[in-house]
Amino acid sequence: MLLGKTIVITGISSGIGARIGELALALGADIIGVDVNPPARPLDAFIKADIGSAQGVAEIVETLPRRFDALCNVAGVSGMIGAAKTLAINFYGLRELTEALAPRLREGGAVVNVASIAGYGWRANLERAKAFLAAPGFPDLGPLLAAHQVPDGEAYPLSKELLLLWTMRAAHQPLFKDRGLRINAVSPGPVTTPILKEFRQIFGDPRVDDDIARVGRAGSAPDIAPAVLFLCSDGARWINGANLPVDGGLEASINATVLGF
Repeated sequence: MLLGKTIVITGISSGIGARIGELALALGADIIGVDVNPPARPLDAFIKADIGSAQGVAEIVETLPRRFDALCNVAGVSGMIGAAKTLAINFYGLRELTEALAPRLREGGAVVNVASIAGYGWRANLERAKAFLAAPGFPDLGPLLAAHQVPDGEAYPLSKELLLLWTMRAAHQPLFKDRGLRINAVSPGPVTTPILKEFRQIFGDPRVDDDIARVGRAGSAPDIAPAVLFLCSDGARWINGANLPVDGGLEASINATVLGF
């Protein structure tokens, strides 16, 4: 169901993004990759750009073709580079890019946002998340971060909370809904990509090890890629505004603990 489709993938050069690209190519799609680093394997097209700035987003938009079928928002950072830059890459740049590209997606096309189990706390932090969501474009985050006392170590979870909320909201915004564009999220658990070492530094080994122990093993990029590409395909044409946990059952385990059942 991907044969002949053109898919734009950010974060194409490593980890989950690289595996999504490899699988999409094997399934007959044409791939346009976006990353700050060049990919290890040749692609149909590649754009070197940083989605964490307005200039970087503008360069991507200017270079991409006038029509394509799906956008996979995979690019992201762990939070080691500070809260403001993490939010700029993981959420505000992603949102800016997606909104700018919406008119180029074919009718019935798809957007898939790679979120994370780290965004699980959006319900508990709803008012904070709404405040950050309300900031347009690439905002000056200093006042917001100070007002809500967000340390660097909480930037990654916050970015994924925002992404999950925005996915649900955007699915019903006229920019997307009026042309039948679907927006969904995939939330991996711990995945053995290079960024996992950074998560251990941010969240600590006990938390990461507990998450892995709950489901028996860490995930891998090949575990995540098929779910992302399914949501890109016509087989997911009646799925919109959803978050698909691809985590070996981690969210289910956490729900059982938090809710006491």
